[in-house]
Amino acid sequence: MAHMMPETLPTVLPGEVLKTFKVLKALPDTFYIWHHLAPWQSDAPDFLMITHEGKALLVKVSTSSTTQATPAAQLLLIDDDRLPFGAAETAILTTFLEKIQLPDDVPLETITIFPNVPHKQVLESRLKRAPGEPHWAGRELLQPDSGIKWEDFFPPRPIEVAWIEKIRQCFTPEVVVPAEMTVRSPHPRRLEAGLTNYLLDYNQEAAVKADLDIEPDGQALSNDFRLNIINGVAGSGKTLILLYRLRLLYHLYPNKQFLVLTHNRPLSHDIQSRFSRLEGHLPDRIEWRTFNAWCYHHWPRQFPWVDPLSIRKRERIIRAAWQNTLADSKITEHMLLSEIDWIKDQLPLDKESYLTADRRGRGFSLTAEQRQQMWAAVETYQQMLEQQGALDWGDVPQRLWKCFEEEKVELPQYDIVLVDEAQFFAPLWVNLIQKALKPQNSHLFLVADPTQGFLGRKATWKSLGLEARGRSHLLRRSYRTTREIMQFATLFYRLRLSAETDEDILAPDMLNMPDGAFPQVISLTSAQDEIARVANEVTEFLRQGYPRNHLLILHANGEGCQALTQAIDHRLGKNTAMDPKETYPGNYVRVTTLNAGAGLESPIVFLVGLRELFEEEQSIRLSDDEREEIIRDNTRKVYMAATRAGQRLVFTYVGDLPEMLKQVFALSPNDGKAVK
Repeated sequence: MAHMMPETLPTVLPGEVLKTFKVLKALPDTFYIWHHLAPWQSDAPDFLMITHEGKALLVKVSTSSTTQATPAAQLLLIDDDRLPFGAAETAILTTFLEKIQLPDDVPLETITIFPNVPHKQVLESRLKRAPGEPHWAGRELLQPDSGIKWEDFFPPRPIEVAWIEKIRQCFTPEVVVPAEMTVRSPHPRRLEAGLTNYLLDYNQEAAVKADLDIEPDGQALSNDFRLNIINGVAGSGKTLILLYRLRLLYHLYPNKQFLVLTHNRPLSHDIQSRFSRLEGHLPDRIEWRTFNAWCYHHWPRQFPWVDPLSIRKRERIIRAAWQNTLADSKITEHMLLSEIDWIKDQLPLDKESYLTADRRGRGFSLTAEQRQQMWAAVETYQQMLEQQGALDWGDVPQRLWKCFEEEKVELPQYDIVLVDEAQFFAPLWVNLIQKALKPQNSHLFLVADPTQGFLGRKATWKSLGLEARGRSHLLRRSYRTTREIMQFATLFYRLRLSAETDEDILAPDMLNMPDGAFPQVISLTSAQDEIARVANEVTEFLRQGYPRNHLLILHANGEGCQALTQAIDHRLGKNTAMDPKETYPGNYVRVTTLNAGAGLESPIVFLVGLRELFEEEQSIRLSDDEREEIIRDNTRKVYMAATRAGQRLVFTYVGDLPEMLKQVFALSPNDGKAVK
């Protein structure tokens, strides 16, 4: 069976194209065949066929009938103003070849297939095939025993890989990645062929184009919506896949409503900017939100919105609730905070359901008596919030769910919902999203890196109410970063979480990754020195000619971000550095928190303020279970942050480097040059 892209076609296409597709799919697996999908490029060949040797053939499928196939000799005797048989298809193929601008010595053949017309009649409708004109073939080409073979129409010799890529960039514009939308390093051979943009790879393209037929007569899945999940390592192009699938679906289904959700504002701003770059504008039919902003935007009007508490105010109330109820128990303040967050991430629980709830993957166990104590503390915390007329961010989806169940609010209904960084979406969030999907023939598309989020905590898609079997794609190849950075991040992850099994993480494929500089660590004596040193490093990078938007700084806390932004602006001018949470991508150095960095990427990344994370792990107030949970969460944060880098990764650390980081550097092939 031939390798088809996509594997199935939207049923809205002409019957002749669908019939040809079915025949092509039955060819041997030595053929790689693409169908032209881009709705915004209507006048194009229908198929691109490439053999395993690299020979290429463009195919145009005609819908002409036998009554339109007039013998060429007869046309010479009559005065007929009609467009000659096959002329429209020939014009499309000729124009397409001119657009590619291949050198004369690059062999590429074209053919028009007439599925409704006998081969003999097709040939009689043409006086002679001039050099460079398309081949013609009748319906017998689609019949296996006719004696006419596809191989007969291919050029005699293959095409070089660079020229095949150029053909593909014209034929499949729906998977062309502009150079400014990726941090990949340019390859000399590609530049020689005039190739500055890129293509999604075969696996990425398959994920974009899988199961595109979501019309009412298509196959309906459980819960009356179609589900597709992309699990990919950092840098595997998950966000690009989401954007390119969104673009295709937007054009294929002009009457459908779309929602794109992320969990942080920088990523939401980034993907909106990328889509606008691809499409030229942001269409009204697509709603872009972080999940919390979506809850706010659709908050029931009869209930006044109250801004959720800041982190510090919330921690003070939790501390008071802990002191009132748990100070004499073995349950620590951190355990209470963690349990509150976990409870609010679930579908609403009452006391009875909490006492019997499955808490696997929580990081610490509770006896039956401790569950009773914990529930009392959670209730105390909620009572304190109510007394102050306050709520925390976890209350927002809880209240929205309750209002929906009590029919006090109507959620908007979407045909298609796409979620980026879905590994950070809580079970309650996913359930609310499902309530916002139209009852039938809607589509939910999720992209995630299970190494970074909840999937590493023994949770599964099924625990979120999603059946992923047969509906998921794995992407193990990273295009964003270098072998050295990915090896460092993976080794750091494995050494810190040695108890994790291979099934708990999505291991990257290191083959064919580009080489680059090894991650660098800068040791400093104080937090003030750390801020000053990073500002100096940024100044030097910009002096060397690096664009501002090629630098991303991730700090462990918000105060550090503000100090860094001020220090950089003081040296280089106002708005040289900005927080991407507050504005859309532009010509500035991005400075934001580790938590807000998920989904972003940059050629050069600084990780700053890491001492705070490692000191948190060493607190004597932590139980062994708590310490294990914090180490796991911090490890995923650092792994995520490190893999944002495309070419250079720089750590700064105040004080003596932790033994674990020393061990990672010692085991990595850095020739002892990483630390300075």
